[in-house]
Amino acid sequence: MANRAYNFNAGPAALPLEVLQQAQEEIVDYGGIGMSIMEISHRSKQYEQINDETQQLVKELLELPSGYKVLFLQGGASTQFAMVPMNLLAPGRKGAYVLSGSWADKAYKEAKLFGDTYAAAASKEEGPLNLPSLDEIQLPENAAYLHITSNETIAGTQYTTFPQTGSVPLIGDMSSDILSHRFDASLFSLIYAGAQKNLGPSGVTLVIVREDLVKESPKTIPTMLRYDTYVKNNSLYNTPPVYSVYMMNLVLKWIQRNGGIDAMEKMNREKTALIYNAIDNSGGFYEGMAVKQDRSIMNITFKLQSDELEKKFIEESAANGFVGLKGHRSVGHLRASTYNAVPYESCKALADFMADFQRRNG
Repeated sequence: MANRAYNFNAGPAALPLEVLQQAQEEIVDYGGIGMSIMEISHRSKQYEQINDETQQLVKELLELPSGYKVLFLQGGASTQFAMVPMNLLAPGRKGAYVLSGSWADKAYKEAKLFGDTYAAAASKEEGPLNLPSLDEIQLPENAAYLHITSNETIAGTQYTTFPQTGSVPLIGDMSSDILSHRFDASLFSLIYAGAQKNLGPSGVTLVIVREDLVKESPKTIPTMLRYDTYVKNNSLYNTPPVYSVYMMNLVLKWIQRNGGIDAMEKMNREKTALIYNAIDNSGGFYEGMAVKQDRSIMNITFKLQSDELEKKFIEESAANGFVGLKGHRSVGHLRASTYNAVPYESCKALADFMADFQRRNG
């Protein structure tokens, strides 16, 4: 399709074209039942099959060992910031957090509402955007869990390896990079991810949890904020976000058809290298904002030498079909989000545009 934008939005973000086309074909009549998937009962065999199959796809793609449950919730990662401590932060224990940027800080602040918290490590405030190194992490003796944010979309920084925490449960917010690269999911006791970056449209939140961790949630928590409600009812306690789960199902099948996590990682590294090379080979015309060893393969943050040039870059890029390149208001400057569904061709087009813009303005 010639009129598709070069979509670098940070989220909701690009979806695979073939997934959108399949959803378009099925929107009025799903599987010959004479109804849209949006119209059927969540108690129907058609939806139960989607629900179960989507859980199984997550397990297969992440190579999850037995003992994990895949859940579909609502409220985004922001609700998980509260649900984690509500369910897991017992009196006399501390919720330990790696403070790696804006999203980790939000999770930490939310946990403070429910109990004792502890900053296990923190990014350096001065200099380029960075991550605390894993060997800086200090766990308190009475840690209820360690929470880590795998990818900071605003800073453009990413962990690709994770700490061994022994008997302390490791909790991961992987909203913006789940399924983008290979990692050992069995290190984690709980992983959560809003869907709108790598999994599908907004509206559903994926939670992967070790069943023994959430066998019984505290009885004082409202029903809809208890993990055991979703575990015991296979995420069907109330009406789930039916269409968002269906779309996630299509995206997961697209990942599987295209070679799984390893193929996604290879493509992500190749396509982001195009843009990072345009930055690094620009002789200082462009400047990356994150420390090189912490750079994300999902969100590329960079700047030019003046506000005027950046304004011109945003205006000209928009006129050339590029969408979403303005940086987050808290950091400013520029950001290209290159999630799984952003095609190589879009990244190549951006790298070419950057070289051309430099030629004309350098």
